[in-house]
Amino acid sequence: MTSKELKALGLADENLGTSTGSKWFSKGETISSYSPTNGKLIGKVQSTTKKEYDKVIQEAEKAKLIWRDIPAPKRGEMVRQLGEKLRELKPVLGKLVSYEMGKSYQEGLGEVQEMIDICDFAVGLSRQLYGNTIHSERPGHRMYDQYHPLGIVGIISAFNFPVAVWSWNAALALVCGDVIVWKGSEKTPLCALACQKILATILKENKMPEGISSVITGGAEVGQWLSEDERIPLISATGSTRMGKIVATTVAQRLGRSLLELGGNNAIIVSPSADLKMTIIGAVFGAVGTAGQRCTSTRRLIIHESIYDKVKKSLVDAYKQIKIGDPLDSNNHMGPLIDTDAVDMYLSAVEKIKAEGGKLLTKAEVLKGKGYESGCYVTPVIAEVENNYEIVQHETFAPILYLIKYTGEVDQAIAIQNDVKQGLSSAIMTNSLREAEMFLSQNGSDCGIANVNIGTSGAEIGGAFGGEKETGGGRESGSDAWKVYMRRQTNTINYTTNLPLAQGIKFDL
Repeated sequence: MTSKELKALGLADENLGTSTGSKWFSKGETISSYSPTNGKLIGKVQSTTKKEYDKVIQEAEKAKLIWRDIPAPKRGEMVRQLGEKLRELKPVLGKLVSYEMGKSYQEGLGEVQEMIDICDFAVGLSRQLYGNTIHSERPGHRMYDQYHPLGIVGIISAFNFPVAVWSWNAALALVCGDVIVWKGSEKTPLCALACQKILATILKENKMPEGISSVITGGAEVGQWLSEDERIPLISATGSTRMGKIVATTVAQRLGRSLLELGGNNAIIVSPSADLKMTIIGAVFGAVGTAGQRCTSTRRLIIHESIYDKVKKSLVDAYKQIKIGDPLDSNNHMGPLIDTDAVDMYLSAVEKIKAEGGKLLTKAEVLKGKGYESGCYVTPVIAEVENNYEIVQHETFAPILYLIKYTGEVDQAIAIQNDVKQGLSSAIMTNSLREAEMFLSQNGSDCGIANVNIGTSGAEIGGAFGGEKETGGGRESGSDAWKVYMRRQTNTINYTTNLPLAQGIKFDL
């Protein structure tokens, strides 16, 4: 990234790290952001102190009283302007996502496009925050339900989607009348600060008060402040299952709400009738896209014994063609892991696979030499395993694909797929209508996302995104996910001169 590009994103100021609008203030410890692509320093930001955090929440409390009284369509108009600004800045913001996180430039652009798409969705939603009319059992009474803003929404996001997941929450929360306080990942802080600058500029141009959108920076202790804060009715947290359990417990202790998007252990079932060309493309992208660092990355391939050897050979051949290197070079298929800690986890997982009896079909190594100076580049791994291996039961955020054989009907494959603690994304490759319908039935996939003849990775914003079991149960983005950002109220109006009671109860004075 050049200084000119960083300046275009508003990242040339000093004291980057905390903001209640367009102005930065921060005196905490310095966080240095290094690119995993080449190990070079991109920039430095200051973490948020507790005093600064309290200032952010105080400003948010003031702003929520103003923002909630602005008509929803007018709130939507400002979100529309955000979408337009993102269209303008898509190339440079997409480049920052790629450079700071390590995903390919095409994926970086795709992530910004996802932001644009959710803005478009939210603009329409701003005129559709519908309640229901309800028929009362009492004559002369009208009943209905309606939705009101919650107030402040706290957002905790992860490094792997450093801008898109924020936008899912931010765009919907804003049109619903909430103000937002965002803690981005300390591994990708500049992406968060760039988004804050873009939105804050839009709000300032519309003469909106400081505090509608705020950003805070730091590690787990900053997330803990959010989770413990009784002034924040909803915490939306994306990350590991371990982190999610801490957030959920903390928020529940104060009877707050939590929206959790946590780990995945996603599988593709490959049935005998599957289109193998489609299968290989879907499996390879799902496993190596973003270097296996998506919550929807394909971790397991459950293959029928009749085609197992053929699929295995095709996958090994396909992996030989994967080009690994600078993600800003469009000729490369896979970039680096986020940091050397992630590399250590990758190596540890490989050793556990071998220790439990798994067989590696491709080399597992850390790449060295020219172009790999950051030490974050690894080779993608294919391994033959059993589903009950301990390492297979856990999510490893790395490009490791497990091959598992099934011998019976599709219900056996579904049982294997469901036999993990996570329940985010799932898929089946089949040309059998019966198998497809069984996979999608109540006896089929237990995941929040279930696909037929596409992979596990990549979701459109029109559908609600989220999963079950240890994935947390949250739903973000499309469908009716907006309702979590609002409080529901049931109203009854008596327009008569009598006061009949419900259930026919008599109470005469």
